[in-house]
Amino acid sequence: MLDIIDDVDPIETQEWLDALESVAKNNGDDRAKYILRKLGEKANDMGVDSASVLTTPYRNTISVKDEARMPGDLFMERRIRSFIRWNAMAMVMRANDNDDGLGGHISSFSSSATLYDIGFNYFFRGNEGQESDMVFFQGHISPGIYSRAYLEGRLSEEQMDNYRREVDGHGLSSYPHPWLMPDFWQFPTVSMGLGPIQAIYQAHVMRYLSARELINRGDRKVWAFLGDGECDEPESLGAISLAGREGLENLIFVVNCNLQRLDGPVRGNGKIVQELEGIFRGAGWNVIKCLWGRHWDALFEKDTKGLLQKRFDEVCDGELQNYKANGGAYTREHFFGKYPELLELVADLSDDDIMNLNRGGHDPYKVFAAYNEAVNHKGQPTVILAQTVKGYGTGKSGEAKNDTHSMKKVAIDDLKDFRDRFNIPLSDDQLKDVPYYRPAPDSPEMKYMFERRASLGGFYPVRRTEFEKLETPPLSDFEGQLKDSGKRTASTQMVLNRVMSTLVKDKKMGERVVPIVPDEARTFGMEGMFRQLGIYTSAGQRYVPHDSDQIMFYKESKTGQILEEGINEAGAMSAWMAAATSYANNNCTMVPFYIYYSMFGFQRVMDLAWAAGDMQARGFLIGATSGRTTLNGEGLQHQDGHSHLMAQMIPNCKSYDPTYGYELAVIVQDGMRRMYQEQENRFYYITTMNENYHHPAMPQGAEEGIIKGMYLLKEGKDADKRVQLMGCGTILREVEAAAEILRDDYGIESDIWSTTSINELRREAMSVARWNMLNPESEPQKAYVTQCIESRGEGPVIASTDYMRTYADQLREYIPRNFKVLGTDGFGRSDTRTKLREFFEVNRHYVVVAALKALQEEGKVEGAEVAKAMQKFNINPAKPAPWTV
Repeated sequence: MLDIIDDVDPIETQEWLDALESVAKNNGDDRAKYILRKLGEKANDMGVDSASVLTTPYRNTISVKDEARMPGDLFMERRIRSFIRWNAMAMVMRANDNDDGLGGHISSFSSSATLYDIGFNYFFRGNEGQESDMVFFQGHISPGIYSRAYLEGRLSEEQMDNYRREVDGHGLSSYPHPWLMPDFWQFPTVSMGLGPIQAIYQAHVMRYLSARELINRGDRKVWAFLGDGECDEPESLGAISLAGREGLENLIFVVNCNLQRLDGPVRGNGKIVQELEGIFRGAGWNVIKCLWGRHWDALFEKDTKGLLQKRFDEVCDGELQNYKANGGAYTREHFFGKYPELLELVADLSDDDIMNLNRGGHDPYKVFAAYNEAVNHKGQPTVILAQTVKGYGTGKSGEAKNDTHSMKKVAIDDLKDFRDRFNIPLSDDQLKDVPYYRPAPDSPEMKYMFERRASLGGFYPVRRTEFEKLETPPLSDFEGQLKDSGKRTASTQMVLNRVMSTLVKDKKMGERVVPIVPDEARTFGMEGMFRQLGIYTSAGQRYVPHDSDQIMFYKESKTGQILEEGINEAGAMSAWMAAATSYANNNCTMVPFYIYYSMFGFQRVMDLAWAAGDMQARGFLIGATSGRTTLNGEGLQHQDGHSHLMAQMIPNCKSYDPTYGYELAVIVQDGMRRMYQEQENRFYYITTMNENYHHPAMPQGAEEGIIKGMYLLKEGKDADKRVQLMGCGTILREVEAAAEILRDDYGIESDIWSTTSINELRREAMSVARWNMLNPESEPQKAYVTQCIESRGEGPVIASTDYMRTYADQLREYIPRNFKVLGTDGFGRSDTRTKLREFFEVNRHYVVVAALKALQEEGKVEGAEVAKAMQKFNINPAKPAPWTV
């Protein structure tokens, strides 16, 4: 591409530039933009490559003449910011001034202190008299946020000294963790990439709630701070097209472009700012580049030949890092020295002056102008690409060095330089202890800081911990699911649809229900809700759907209740998280149901599910078409045998695998009561199937056992030979069939237990075992599962599920009997349900053989009878195990 230096016709070029300048001057910027857009369209029509229009020259987007003036006291703000910088560094150093090596990060906040400070002083609104803004803080900068809270008196010196020491109380969490600091942090963000995608869907759901007139969003903003290296995470940029498509003007990304990630440069051989500009602009975002501080303005003005711009356009990020790492003399030689005219441009500047040519992200005036432009921009989300220096202010030991991310301490000489540079009133003798510094409460600095926050609605960050209760419909409202289904068959997924239909019709809380699907509603039989509830879209429905003459046509609406998020499990999960935390972030309690293929649930978005636990989400995750053997013909990547094991990993996730409609109704109603009426801090994972079968009426008094995780479904008669059979989900019906075979063919009686939640049984049993260990002089307690098994007398126990054997085997320690477990270990296969259950050895025949083998071990059945049964059922002992590879 030709530039001004290689211009073959400078006069013609200047005429074009003068013409554009005249249009902008006389008719305004909008007219100039229009002309440029039309020129681009004409270039495309002519076949002229115009791809470069996605990026602009490597300089600030906002010209000096258009910068909004920062109204505050620059000197006062720098003083406060310096104290915050110092205390942030001090808390990390003090946490590591021992043999424990607790860690912490200095460099990330040091590069972004100004970016946050301007937000706190002018833009981040608290929740006094309004709902607060939402801010996704970059996880590694948490010491800076704690440091500000310490200055404000929200945190004590003891808490600061207990940074990363939480077990004994009075500590501070390592990163933003709402679970650990529920009235402080709003969102967990240190698992990089999760903050950006969550921010997009928080803004998306905020608009959804506003469109449905459930909240008044006003001009609230969702801010997401992220690093340029973090943008390599697929989740960081994977949903930006949604934000552009919906014109989420309530969303602002601030990318701290310090050009370094954990190990080295982000794009040493390229330009990450330009790359990100093209990506975001192409996705429909408003892009603001804040690259150079005001000390550069005079040089740009003096450079009449465009050489300075040319140099910036051609230099790569690795070189930009070198300039800050190696100092002013190096920069003079290697940056300005390429062209004699540039050397002349800085001839009157000392090496220190060159070193102090600041970057945009460290200049409060430039940052304020960028933020002001962002919050006032309409019709698009905005991304601010702010260039900074990683390790800013940490001296030779850290500034712009490749290993600065891991820096936990600063050498004493650099500490002195830091003190002098930021005017911290501490003596040399005091430095060895790295003390905190907080001015007197009546000092000008403290008064100024409190005044700024008072004007913005109080302290920040802050999280709402009290919220409205929702009156839960009684179980009797689900009467249809509690009765015998008669001649009708149904899947548990269809039962769930009926449960949700009942809920959305409830006058007191129906509008709070949020069905969420990732482009699978028809798979789950939910298309009937399209017309009833409508699918939310910010644009409404601008077309007539081809199936408009049908009852269940595809209806989109600005006030639609369903969130249909496309083939995007991470996006749908993020939408669920936004709805599931709306009680805290919007003061509007919602009841989200996210329905998805169970195989594509936790396995694909486990990091987000873990974050959901951290941020205290409340709602229902529905793992539809669950189990390894329920999907006819689908095969390996569609068959879930482990989602309940993954759900068990999340402490506040209650998981259930119901078989019958009444079980599902009881679980959902009890879950709603617990989460929204009793306000218990938990969320639910429930698996459902697409297999149709008859549903019996609920046995009397079964509710308590359903919730605890186990109840006696069918009681066997007294007999010399008896077993206890356990099952859940679709395999419970195989267990019931096995009991009939055992009774009719072998004279063996069976008690059948429906184990609706093996995970809940395990958790309760662990708590009992812990109590017994810690109370050795008290009478031992018994786990609920132990009580259930012992209540039915003698006999081995056989459990069969549609999940890996490890799932049911969790209970082995608490079952005082010979315990046999069947499960679906191994990769899935494509076939019928019948063949799959035979292949994975969980069908009725394997349950029978397992029961006979257990009775043989107790001396009640001969081995020959077991072998004969295997022959009868065509079970080949030489068949390879399904988990072998």
